[in-house]
Formats: sequence, structure tokens, C-alpha cells
Amino acid sequence: MDEAPPAFVVGCQRSGTTLIRLMLDSHPNISCGPETRFLGELARLTDEHWPRLSLYGFPKEYWNEQVARLFGGFQADYARSRNKTRWVDKTPRYALILPFILEVFPHAQIIHVVRDGRAVVASHKSRFGYWSAVKAVEKWPRYIRAVRETSSTLPAEQHLEVHYERLVADPEATMREVLQFLGEDWDPAVLDYRSAEHAVMAHYGTFSEGRRAADGTSEALYNSRITGWKKEIDPLLRTAIALRGRRTLRELGYK
Repeated sequence: MDEAPPAFVVGCQRSGTTLIRLMLDSHPNISCGPETRFLGELARLTDEHWPRLSLYGFPKEYWNEQVARLFGGFQADYARSRNKTRWVDKTPRYALILPFILEVFPHAQIIHVVRDGRAVVASHKSRFGYWSAVKAVEKWPRYIRAVRETSSTLPAEQHLEVHYERLVADPEATMREVLQFLGEDWDPAVLDYRSAEHAVMAHYGTFSEGRRAADGTSEALYNSRITGWKKEIDPLLRTAIALRGRRTLRELGYK
């Protein structure tokens, strides 16, 4: 059997990428560990640092192979240490360097998680403060455009767009679609992700439980995360996202 291709979960921060990550990580075949982030730095090797690196005499393909060996190597080792057969990386900011990722891993599958930009702005405000929400007004459409521009050049088997709202409303149907895209069998363990062990930062559990307590629910997935933005952002933020993100909201089907 051919080795499964690597997969990357990307999207603007606060769009639900961590939720997808934990659900995938609960599958018996899939290892989806903590965010790596450093591929963004390595992307600079064959970009702004290329004039210096080129002096070594090796082509860009050589450097990409070294990055693939390093990155794929430790991801595969981590998967094997957990008795998993394939790896998936979840790092939202890789949305901005997908061309480089696809140079390093030409057959990589991309899972793009999207969420209503108004909810993304509200979530930034709740998690990181008001100034972060202001910056998210510009960041959200920029991430969406970056992924969609790259994905438009990919065959269907290499790109899947997942809407956070559908995931929350119908997690089984959505995750069946995700696993089919990855070529993996359905396993209900992905719906019971809170019962599995995951390598997460200490603050994640505290923050998540705090949000559930504030919303008066103990459910793993809860619909208030879909419409809560309506009472969490003020008129200024609402107007800003309408002005800066109107086109993107419309393209994604958000009213």
C-alpha cells in the first residue's frame, strides 16, 4: 500500500482549526500534534535568503528535500511513537506559505477551515483583546484569499474547504467528509475527542472549559459559538468587518 500523503490543516486563527486537529488526532490512524510554526522561517531559505544559499551551489530542490526530510521525519517518528500510521500538521499561519509547503510536499493535502469573519473577530477579542480583534478585521480576509488563491491551482483530491459552522451543526457528516478526503475509514472516536489524550498547551483546557461554563453547556460542540458574535462585537468592529470583509463574507456564503 502506498504511503499516505502528508496533510496540513490551515485557516485564520480562531476559525476552528484546533477543533479539527483534536478530532483528527483522535482517529486511530492519524497523528495531529501541536502547531509547528517553524516552516514559515524555513520558507525564507529559498526566498529572501536565497542569494546567500545559492552560493553553496545546490538548487532550490535540494533545500526543499532537506526541509521535507527534517519535517516529515520527526512527524513520522511522532506518529509511530503513538502507534499511528500517518501524520497531519495543524498550523493556521501556514495558510500564508502554502506555495512553499507544496514545493516541499508536492502531494500534500490541504484542509482549509473557514468561519464567519465576524465570529473570528469576536473570538480574537475574547481570547486576545480588543486590538487583536481590530487586526483580525484585516487578517481574516487575507488568510482566506491566500488559501483560495493557492487551492484554485490544485486538483480536488488535494484541497478541502471545511466550514466551522457545519462542523458544529453536523459533526459526523462533516468529519465523514474530511476522512473520506484523507482516504481514511470512518471511526466514531473522532466525535469523542475529549476522551482521547492530546498534546496541548496547558491553557487550552482551562480556556475551553471556561467558555463552556460561560455558555452554560458541557457539550463538546455547542451552537452558541456560531451566533455568539452578535452580542460580542461592538458597532465599530461590526462596521469594520462589513467594510473590509464584505466581499469575502459574500463569497463564503455568510449573510
